Amino acid sequence: MTTIQAFILAIIEGITEFLPVSSTAHLKFTDFIMGYERTPFRDMFEVMIQLPAILAIVVLYWKKFFEFKNLFFYLKLMIAVIPALIFGVLFKKHIESALGNLWFISVVMIVGGVILIFIDNFFKQSVITDEKDISYSTAFKIGSFQVLSIIFPGLSRSASTIIGGMSQKLTRKAAAEFSFFLAVPTMVAASAKSFFDACKGNYLVINHISELQESNIKISLSQIFSKENLSTLFTQSNTICFIIGCVTSFIVAVIAVKFFIEILNKYGFKFFGIYRIILGFVMLALLFLK
Repeated sequence: MTTIQAFILAIIEGITEFLPVSSTAHLKFTDFIMGYERTPFRDMFEVMIQLPAILAIVVLYWKKFFEFKNLFFYLKLMIAVIPALIFGVLFKKHIESALGNLWFISVVMIVGGVILIFIDNFFKQSVITDEKDISYSTAFKIGSFQVLSIIFPGLSRSASTIIGGMSQKLTRKAAAEFSFFLAVPTMVAASAKSFFDACKGNYLVINHISELQESNIKISLSQIFSKENLSTLFTQSNTICFIIGCVTSFIVAVIAVKFFIEILNKYGFKFFGIYRIILGFVMLALLFLK
């Protein structure tokens, strides 16, 4: 990976992480269009640069995240993230297969776009304007919507949870903010898993162990996280790319979040729905012509 590639991917991640347009789809489409090579580090990079984007939320809403007297806030987030953790394990093979299928992701982008165009007409009796009014059961239901973005890559975690919040009578602004909050524990868990998978994948590569042999070989944590393995994963070049990606993703995400809230309040989801449909059809055309 080059520093230019890291910079481009980080900008895309920072812009799309909190918009209902699917950062996963955009990163996969970029890989396809630019012809980027897949490596264990590359796979980890695309997931872990979401962490600094998530950090942007912690910074922007620091009063909420560091209000330690309000333990109910943290408990709601823990309850809301449970469905995603469970289904992430149960549907692991499906998720890996779907993430590698750009045809599937493109179709999901289009379907999701159609939903967003009409979604504002479905939920007009919003009464919950603040996170403090969200019950534990409501938090769990919103978290259950997040599962849809796991099963259907390209749907958008942000779109799923915001729609889930609106279905529970949250205003657009309140639903968007709770979606932001929920992203923190979700992406911390996803990044931890991605880091482990990258270390394990890198170990298999440098030791010339094929995928067919992997199931028959027991690899210890000490081998996966050995100094030798980590040094080959985080080479000087990779480390520079990672730093550039993290800093860029954070700065762009701060700007994107403020932009998103303003657009959402003024125009709703229609703009994002149209964009998704156009991009989805463009990708289908590119895939067909390949």
